[in-house]
Amino acid sequence: MSALDDSIDAQGPRTQALLARVKGIIMQPKSEWQLIDREATTPSQLYMGYIVPLSVIPRIASFIGMAVFGIRIPLVGTYRVPMGSALTNAIIQYILGLAGVYAIALIIDALAPTFGGQKNPVQALKVAAYSSTAAWLAGIFILVPGLRWLSLLGLYGLYLLFLGLPIVMKSPAEKATGYTAVVVICAIVIFVIIGTVAGQFISYPAMGVVQ
Repeated sequence: MSALDDSIDAQGPRTQALLARVKGIIMQPKSEWQLIDREATTPSQLYMGYIVPLSVIPRIASFIGMAVFGIRIPLVGTYRVPMGSALTNAIIQYILGLAGVYAIALIIDALAPTFGGQKNPVQALKVAAYSSTAAWLAGIFILVPGLRWLSLLGLYGLYLLFLGLPIVMKSPAEKATGYTAVVVICAIVIFVIIGTVAGQFISYPAMGVVQ
């Protein structure tokens, strides 16, 4: 029983640290990137302490949004995706999304010398993870049809990436725009592929049929 109590007690500081980091990177990104740059961490700590819990937000919202509220299909209407199909889609997007963050980190690391930066895989994963914060948080708006356009607030992550690359990857500030642009293009390709793969597990109704 004491081991269980210790485990519960340990969740408090971890949750507080997570919330503090989220608040810092959103509200005071410049100073927060400075802190992030100096932090000693590991890929497993980044995943378990930040990436895994935050990246699940849009996936849960997507599952509920598709299955409960439905999705709008032109010439068809509002279609409520079957629970099993919506859940499978969410799980696949979640798993591939975790891999996608790592793939983006590899790209950030590989491109660092091209833009005058320093290769460091852990630092690159920091940038990939923390710059994704806005997108993960904004993913909650996928839940309600009338608010889904607010998920565009996740584009704030582009600014976070722009600020973080020079600080964490040691790239000259004047090269941050080009560095950011190339990373963003690669990220778009990665997540289009993820969305396409996950979309294969959703069965859509025939034209004129509304569920």
